[in-house]
Order: sequence, then C-alpha cells, then structure tokens
Amino acid sequence: METSDATPLHDPSERPIVPRSLQVSAALGWRLLVVAATLAVIGIVVGYLAAVVVPVAIALLLAALLAPAVGYLVKRKVPRWLAAALVLVGGLAVLGGLLTFVIITFINGLPALQIQLSHTIDAIGNWLTTGPLHLSDEQVRSFFDTLVTTLTNTQTGVTSGALTTAATIGEILAQMLLILFVLIFLLYDGHRIWAFLLRAAPDRIRARTDVAGRRGLSALVSYVRATIAVATVDAVGAGVGMVILGVPLAIPLAALVFLGAFIPIIGGVVAGGIAVLIALVANGPVPALVLLGIVIGVQQLEAHVLQPLLLGRAVNLHPLAVVLAIAIGLVAAGIAGALLAVPLLAVLNAGIRSLRGGEDENTKPTDVPQK
Repeated sequence: METSDATPLHDPSERPIVPRSLQVSAALGWRLLVVAATLAVIGIVVGYLAAVVVPVAIALLLAALLAPAVGYLVKRKVPRWLAAALVLVGGLAVLGGLLTFVIITFINGLPALQIQLSHTIDAIGNWLTTGPLHLSDEQVRSFFDTLVTTLTNTQTGVTSGALTTAATIGEILAQMLLILFVLIFLLYDGHRIWAFLLRAAPDRIRARTDVAGRRGLSALVSYVRATIAVATVDAVGAGVGMVILGVPLAIPLAALVFLGAFIPIIGGVVAGGIAVLIALVANGPVPALVLLGIVIGVQQLEAHVLQPLLLGRAVNLHPLAVVLAIAIGLVAAGIAGALLAVPLLAVLNAGIRSLRGGEDENTKPTDVPQK
C-alpha cells in the first residue's frame, strides 16, 4: 500500500492565529451584547406600557395574597365564582381599611412630622457648630442649603412626574379599575389562564415549566404574606417602643415604618432613622439610643427569625441581591420599580431553581391553587 506524501494543512505544533482566551472572550462578549440589547428592548417596551404593566403587577401581588383563600373555599365545595367573590370583597375590604388607616394617619401627622424634622435639622446644625467638630456656620449653612435644594428639586420632580404620568383623576380611576378587572379574572380563572400560557412551551419541557411556574407563584404568595407580617411586626415594635419612650408623633412614625417595610432593608432603615432623629431632638440622647436599640432589635428579628421562618428556602434571597434589585428598580421605574423589584426577583429565583432541577419536581408546591 502506498503512503501519501501529503502534509497536513495545519501543523498542531503551530499556535493559532487568534488566542484561545480571545476567542472565548469574543464569544462571551457578543452573547452579553445580545442579552443587554434584549433587556434594553424589554425595558423600553415595559416603560412605554407602564400604565398597563404596573396595574397588572399590582393585581398579581393581590392575587398571590388572596388566591390561597379561594383554593381553600373551592376545596370545601364552594363554587369558584362565589369563592372568588367572597374573597375579593372581604380581602379588599380588609386591605383597603388597613391601608386607608395607615395612609390617613400618616397624612394627618405629616405637618407635625415636618415641623419636628425641621427642629431636628436645626439641632444637628447647632451641634455641628458648637460640638466637638467646631464647623463654621458657613459650612453648615452651605450643607443644609444644598440638602434643602436637593430635596425641593426631588419633590418638584416627583410631583411633576406624578402629574405627567397620571394627568387626570380619570386616568387613576382607570388604572384602579384595571387592577380590579385583572384581579377578578386571576382569582376566578387563573388556572385556565396559566394553562393557556403554558401551551407556548414545547411539549418536552412543558411539565417542568408548569412546575417552575407554580413554584414561582408559591414564592410570590410567601413573599407577600411575609412582607405584610414583617411590616406589621416592624410597625408594632417600633410604635410600642416610641409610645413607652414618649416620642412625639408615635402613631404617624409607626405608620411610616409600616409603609417603609414594603421596600426591604432600605425602607425600614430610613423610616427607623427618622424616628431616632426625632427622638434625639424631642427626648434627648438616652431615649434616642434606646429607640435605636429597639429598631435594630426589630430588624434583627425580621432578618434572622421572621423572614427565614415565613419565606423559607424558595424565597431566600441574599441581602446584596435585594439591595441591588431595589436600586435597579428605583433607577428604572421609580418607587413602583423599587416595590416590584424584589417580588419579581423572588419569582425568578424560585422558577429558575426549579428549571435547573435544584428542587424535587415531584414535590407539590404549597399554597398554589390547583386545577
């Protein structure tokens, strides 16, 4: 047999023209560009449809809170339409009454709260000039002038943005009606809506997608429940502490703590800091330190007991991930983005973990209404 004298086209000993590291970097680079472009397009579309997306997202949060009660009544042989109607009326009455009380209490106490904050700022300015730092009046005045200007500009921007986004009361009412309309159908026909959406998944992964979606809904249910429980505990703990210490405006400040708890980590810290500052001016350093200890204790109870107990592994998010999600949501969509960022992250976390096989798919998700 004759041997071929042909030489190989590529000598294995020769180095490639493009280094392997550059090939890998280029492959990752264009994929990251595609992902970034996709996310940018999604962000533009969601921003354009914000008047629809935000009400639907709020309806999903309310449905996650109320759906387990509908499932419970359906299992007790109550017709689904009647169960949905009972839960909708009762749930909205309780939630509406609670939020109305909290918001009205906060609004009624807001003028006195602003006056007390002004006294607090004056006291801090006096301490900076007469205390151990010995800052000049010009430096302190310049700092507070800049702070007041920034807050004024922010308030003006928020007000003008609110007037631009919801130019008329009719538009606000339309969004509220949209929330109610979507919520009714999610409670009454949510399982069929999910079954319709599930048809878009290929047959070979449809079962896994179904499990992932149900686990995502279960995570959302757990998140909403835990957030309300944590907000209540934070407000009650801080409010009782302020009443015992004789801090003025205890009820409005407790309402502020309750509202702030819906933005995890950041909201509680800001609301608690305002309460401590007011206690410092009105009651002195010792009550302020005691209130600071109460606020820190409530935050530790929330972080180490309530959240692990109420949320569990499915919604166990690292604090850094929570803070980054809130920051991104705040930059992208303002207050609404900050409120919706963590629930979205919780749903994605539970769904992706399920798709990756991190949990037993044969385990039935809890708190999810079945067909």
